[in-house]
Amino acid sequence: MHYLTEDLPGTGGRIKAQPDDFIVTEVPLYEPCGEGDHVYLYVEKQGIGSLEAADQIARALGRPRAAVGLAGLKDAQAVTRQWMSLERVDADLAARLHLPGIKILQVRRHRNKLKIGHLAGNRFEVRIRGCRPGSREVAARVLAVLAARGVPNWFDRQRFGRRGDNHLLGRALVLGQYKEFCDQFLGRPSPTGDSPRLAHARQLYDAGSRHEAVGLFKGSPDHQRVLAALVRTRDPRKAAEALPKQLARLLVGAFQSDIFNAVLDRRLDSFDRVEAGDLAYIHPCLPSPGAAAAEGDEAPSPPTERGPRGGAVFLVERPEDEAPRAKRFEISPSGPIIANKVTLASGRAGEIERAVFTEKGIAPADFDRVKALRLRGDRRPLRVPLGSPEVEPVGDDIRVRFVLPSGAYATVVLSEITKSGI
Repeated sequence: MHYLTEDLPGTGGRIKAQPDDFIVTEVPLYEPCGEGDHVYLYVEKQGIGSLEAADQIARALGRPRAAVGLAGLKDAQAVTRQWMSLERVDADLAARLHLPGIKILQVRRHRNKLKIGHLAGNRFEVRIRGCRPGSREVAARVLAVLAARGVPNWFDRQRFGRRGDNHLLGRALVLGQYKEFCDQFLGRPSPTGDSPRLAHARQLYDAGSRHEAVGLFKGSPDHQRVLAALVRTRDPRKAAEALPKQLARLLVGAFQSDIFNAVLDRRLDSFDRVEAGDLAYIHPCLPSPGAAAAEGDEAPSPPTERGPRGGAVFLVERPEDEAPRAKRFEISPSGPIIANKVTLASGRAGEIERAVFTEKGIAPADFDRVKALRLRGDRRPLRVPLGSPEVEPVGDDIRVRFVLPSGAYATVVLSEITKSGI
């Protein structure tokens, strides 16, 4: 992954030294209208993930976890604010909840359940500690470039797991390389990505001591499940099929992300310009702050095949006519999220996409092997807008603020600023 601002120095420094160094506030797609059967809770949490917080709230109100609606998932290692919804619960009781790491800031009513994708973006406030002298000016210059040209829409490292190999596991599933999947999933210890216990279990697997390794995978139920199936059947395919579907989707999604990143890497120098044959992504308009959904309106649907979060794509035939729209950030080139059915660009853009597929040894038809996962082909913009960028000194540190659309990674912006691979 390259930096768009390679010609500018970095500030150095580190993030998340303390939980309140990283503050994330959800930008809702709509505000609760004030009436209806669904109770919306505006939640501030710290040191706890979104799913765990939802589980605690559901149990406190006597409801199952699946009853909680979320627009997006937020990191545990941060202070985050987001809306959650529950149908037909006591609003006054919800407002009085006191749970570890969770504060209920507001309670309002609305007519529909909150669903994944029902958010416009996220507002970030991040303190970068231990910066080099002159960092405020350096950060301001980097943010100015990103605001003018856009933020490269990389899938960042967390997409690929602690060991950084989720995409390799996904590739093995798509290609039907089940022995390779088992060997990567259960063996090949990582000095940085595995605990000592897991590293030992992987060493035993690599040495052929599979029965001994099963017990050491205790605490990692997915690994234990796959290895137990392999020991029982001696069939790598049946072992891979023992993987929970949710995890299989995540791994194959990481492989899709790796392919998108490879396309973006080849187009980074011109990622803010459309070419003939491009499938241009139309950036959705963000709602005004405080905008409420109209009476009876349902929230927009989650991502479709035509583009995530409501954006559509169209074929660029006369790039000179579309150049002003790209300059105004109304449209951007897009890259493929490959599946068994995906629309590819033509012209030079299409040649790049097909060259990446060849390099990765993959074709859309290969995704027929994972059809049961119901993954859809999509188009993702190569860049996203950076909203409201600010930087200020805080003693010897700096604090940066900015807004990104849903699905974009704040760590991409922070890496451009620090040049330290945050």
